[in-house]
Amino acid sequence: MLVHPQFDPVAVQFGPLAIHWYGLMYLVGFMAFLWLGNRRAKAGHPFMTPKLVDDFLLYGVVGVVLGGRLGEVLFYQPGYYFSHPGEILAVWNGGMSFHGGFLGVLVAVWLFARRHGRNFWEVTDFIAPLVPLGLAAGRMGNFINGELWGRPAEPSLPWAMLFPQAQRDDVAMAQQSPEWMTQLMQYGALPRHPSQLYEFLLEGIALFVILWLFSRKIRPLRQVSALFLIGYGGFRFICEYFRTPDAGIFGHSYSISMGQWLSLPMIVAGLALWVIASRSQQAARNA
Repeated sequence: MLVHPQFDPVAVQFGPLAIHWYGLMYLVGFMAFLWLGNRRAKAGHPFMTPKLVDDFLLYGVVGVVLGGRLGEVLFYQPGYYFSHPGEILAVWNGGMSFHGGFLGVLVAVWLFARRHGRNFWEVTDFIAPLVPLGLAAGRMGNFINGELWGRPAEPSLPWAMLFPQAQRDDVAMAQQSPEWMTQLMQYGALPRHPSQLYEFLLEGIALFVILWLFSRKIRPLRQVSALFLIGYGGFRFICEYFRTPDAGIFGHSYSISMGQWLSLPMIVAGLALWVIASRSQQAARNA
């Protein structure tokens, strides 16, 4: 059975200045966005230029960081953060909500499109394939931090992993199940799914490949954005079945988690956008 490596969350220390792996993973995500965006723009994209990609990065960074943190505070742990307001700014300890960051990026896109005279959907179609590698980097940061661990797994699962950080959670869950109590007594911790790596592979790598290949051809306006919403929402919904659910504002549930509740509107919106894009394409052909 595998054991989480217990990485030091601090990658580099310069006196009182500490650079955390979690922050470095976000930097990797932003740099991947910039590199891929410039590559697409230089290939002759009709709506974006390398300079506009560089300009958008600042909008995107602010939207991701502010939206992601506010999403974590408001959607997942409002009670804790309102009781410990000083922790709200401690982003280096982890705790960034994708759905909050997504809303922050939508606001950033709207401001960027308005300032530069671009169509909102043109911008979202352009950036959609650039986002998943950043998501993959963020999930790797979660794994390094040993946070957002998975649900209990069968010990026979070759990649089942022990997370020492989950000790309190292990005890609470073992009290609900004789089988889990037996595993806890035998291994000292419950074997769990490394759900951060599942999300790294599905929401990050797989979604990137799908969107990158799909967007290589000219698609109807909104269709690439629609595929992102459907793909991310679907992959996240699946991964949540292997991840220990967060309590969230709707309470703690192993049936439908907070992450799944927030992913359902993405899937519905993606399907609606796909239909709108397809009908627009058909209308254009019939004109």
